[in-house]
Amino acid sequence: MSSLGPERLERLAAEYGTPLYVYDLDELRAAYADLSGALPTGSHLFYSLKANPHPPLVRELLDLGARAEVCSPSELDTALDSGADASACLYTGPAKTETELDHALARGVGLFSVDSPTDLARLGRCARRAGTAAKAILRLNPADYPRGAGLAMGGAPSQFGADVAWVREQPDRFRADGVELVGYHVYAGTNIDDVERLATWFEVALDAVRQAQEALRLRLEIIDLGGGFGHPYARPGTRPPWPGLAGRITEALGGFGGPPPVVAFESGRYLVCGCGALVVRVQDVKTSQGTRFVIADGGINALGGMQGLRRVPPIMAEALPAPGANGAGGSGAASRTVLAGPLCTALDLLNQRAELPGVRPGDLLVIPNVGAYGLTASLVAFLGRTAPAEVSVDARGVRSALRLDLRYGELPAARPDGGLTGDRGDRAEMR
Repeated sequence: MSSLGPERLERLAAEYGTPLYVYDLDELRAAYADLSGALPTGSHLFYSLKANPHPPLVRELLDLGARAEVCSPSELDTALDSGADASACLYTGPAKTETELDHALARGVGLFSVDSPTDLARLGRCARRAGTAAKAILRLNPADYPRGAGLAMGGAPSQFGADVAWVREQPDRFRADGVELVGYHVYAGTNIDDVERLATWFEVALDAVRQAQEALRLRLEIIDLGGGFGHPYARPGTRPPWPGLAGRITEALGGFGGPPPVVAFESGRYLVCGCGALVVRVQDVKTSQGTRFVIADGGINALGGMQGLRRVPPIMAEALPAPGANGAGGSGAASRTVLAGPLCTALDLLNQRAELPGVRPGDLLVIPNVGAYGLTASLVAFLGRTAPAEVSVDARGVRSALRLDLRYGELPAARPDGGLTGDRGDRAEMR
């Protein structure tokens, strides 16, 4: 967030209030250039909306050349409303219902990831009912565990994908009328920040693909190697480089025979994490039984309810003091502090061992590197507090200012059979 100096953040906080998410589009563009430049020529790069579905960020990444990877009807609609080409979208998830598959097929989704024979057969039924032929890639679960990942997504007992041994032992189960399998999908783990470790796990993924292909003999069009591109989260730091990664992947792709398949990658964290900062304002500073507490107006309702899809270990957000409304901006030596939020629960802690100087009520604190797994990965609905404003900026100024609004809506009238006459079901409106 180098282009967002404290004075600019103070002006934005004064205009839009706190807590406030600020997204730097120039930083987003730089991250996309860095990652796409580190991949083999001709690769497809999918943006995983689960990291941050904020429409201006999605739109920017689509304009840069990313495709959309989605795993819910809401994410799909956001992607399409932001300009995504449905035929280039990838729809993933281990428990897709017929309702959401019908929705995705009706909107023209071009590629699905399937996790099992049941998932594959369900997609086939929906495709036949829609009078279309769906294309899918089979998600594989390698035998090896991705050590060094922030969160393992394969290589162990998992709800994701089909074990390679299962595919090899029962290849006939992985076929379904109405669906053409055209490739494979392997996602080993998340948040890997070492290029050697990441390259090694892409090689492991490709070995799993070779084993499955020996059994299935697909007309191989695409291999999705997933992602795992790491980035510091809720603490200062810069995105890691990936020297030599493209060469390692290109070399490992040899030997499949026939026309070379397209290789695809997915990223959410790496693309958007560094562009986002959360600005909160100190509301109280006090000492309780010898422990210093700094209490801000944003807590786990704004950040860290899932700690980037992992609530263990507890979030340890590193807040940086910025000039506050009273001009203090932090003074004196840093000391051990509990950084807490405003919620009526003892669990609303952003950092139990923060090092903060002598901030006062009215001062601003800035938590960097939270463009991924920020607001929508938090407990945004808990206690019904107003969601933070989300502002996108670049060198030209403010490009967008939005606020997520969750509220209850009336259900459609019930049918005589006990069902509902509408097709949207019981959900909160999102505006």
